[in-house]
Amino acid sequence: MGAGGPRRGAGPPDGGWGWAVLGACFVVTGFAYGFPKAVSVFFRALMRDFGAGYSDTAWVSSIMLAMLYGTGPVSSILVTRFGCRPVMLVGGLLASAGMVLASFATRLLELYLTAGVLTGLGLALNFQPSLIMLGLYFERRRPLANGLAAAGSPVFLSALSPLGQQLLEHFGWRGGFLLLGGLLLHCCACGAVMRPPPPGPGPRPRRDSADDAPGDAEAERGGLRLREAPPGGRPRRRLLDVAVCADRAFGVYAVTKFLMALGLFVPAILLVNYAKDAGVPDADAAFLLSIVGFVDIVARPACGALAGLARLRPHVAYLFSLALMANGLTDLSSARARSYGALVAFCVAFGLSYGMVGALQFEVLMAAVGSHRFPSALGLVLLVEAVAVLIGPPSAGRLVDALKNYEIIFYLAGSEVVLAGVFMAVATSCCLRRSLNPQPSQGTEGEASDTEDAEAEADSGALPTGAEEPGSLKAREVPTPGAGPTEPEAEAEPGLDPKSV
Repeated sequence: MGAGGPRRGAGPPDGGWGWAVLGACFVVTGFAYGFPKAVSVFFRALMRDFGAGYSDTAWVSSIMLAMLYGTGPVSSILVTRFGCRPVMLVGGLLASAGMVLASFATRLLELYLTAGVLTGLGLALNFQPSLIMLGLYFERRRPLANGLAAAGSPVFLSALSPLGQQLLEHFGWRGGFLLLGGLLLHCCACGAVMRPPPPGPGPRPRRDSADDAPGDAEAERGGLRLREAPPGGRPRRRLLDVAVCADRAFGVYAVTKFLMALGLFVPAILLVNYAKDAGVPDADAAFLLSIVGFVDIVARPACGALAGLARLRPHVAYLFSLALMANGLTDLSSARARSYGALVAFCVAFGLSYGMVGALQFEVLMAAVGSHRFPSALGLVLLVEAVAVLIGPPSAGRLVDALKNYEIIFYLAGSEVVLAGVFMAVATSCCLRRSLNPQPSQGTEGEASDTEDAEAEADSGALPTGAEEPGSLKAREVPTPGAGPTEPEAEAEPGLDPKSV
């Protein structure tokens, strides 16, 4: 095993340095989700300077979000190959460079390539590795940790939107982009915090230096668990496990996220300009996003703590579908809101349901596929979501330009999110009741989670007491005193009887 990577048989520490990792993940999540929405404050100035319509300027945020999601598989491969820390450091530099270069743009195409592509790629190379590392540090407190990390999005959104407005008024959009580029350098500091978990107690597997390649050790130092090859063979490492696509739970989740992404982000992106067109002063319109953020700040940690309760955690998929339906119904019921009071009420309800969705979305995926397949699953899901992001907000902006009416946009967005919630609930009830349970029953976990390790043989006398993530069954080599060639030994997980493996 690599010197810095987590050992087989060592469970997540659920604390310690994990709290520092959680703080860094909080900041990275805030930039990743808050930044594309906060940039919408500059849209009117961009429309005036470049003589473009709203749909054209909305592509800046859409491309940024599409890069955040669409480069998920690339990020998964880079994390597996180089580890979380170096990928995040490079991502912070790219995100900052994109906004700095955007401040010198003279055409919209240049904005698309700098603020859209380059900054979006940098945010992606920070966002996904931070979630992967967070999953390695937390297991028992994972729903709460996910909720607290997700709270970074509303905190930064509530801060970045007024900040962007002030920068626009004092320095113009060019000066604002330049200063925001400097602010994104904080992502590099967050990347430096991403230290892999320390080795846990238990016997250390034998390492044959002739068979271990440098890339394998480096990937383990990045915090990823690698599969062992059969005795006498070279350790086999997958940069991207596309076999997770065959999992029914993953398929249901991917379809849900596609439908959700078509409409979830549209109201937040259009809200400021919708309020301005309704006659709301610019400062008050920008403050609406802060209201969403303030409510979201409370909703995400509270929902994460709620999902961690013993009675609710096995049913987290239903809680997620309920949050989606609440968000969609909020859009549908507020489509005709024109007064500032009605818009404030919409922001409160939207922030509450949006926070629930944000707190639960990655916990549902971890529970569905297991932590060991989470990096690959997350990358593939983000790729699917990127397609929806490229369809949703730009289409909404084009409809606004054509119809000069926001009402139909809210109806469409709300319907799509409600459909996602209904699909998730029905599919979970009919097909995935057992698959989405974070505590699988004894005797079935090996088949449901990892068929590649089915040939491993159990030796209950040598099993370590450390915990592994749910849904995984790892094979490793343990030297047997007085014996010849070693044989793979299955490592069971908490709640799984070694004799049933």
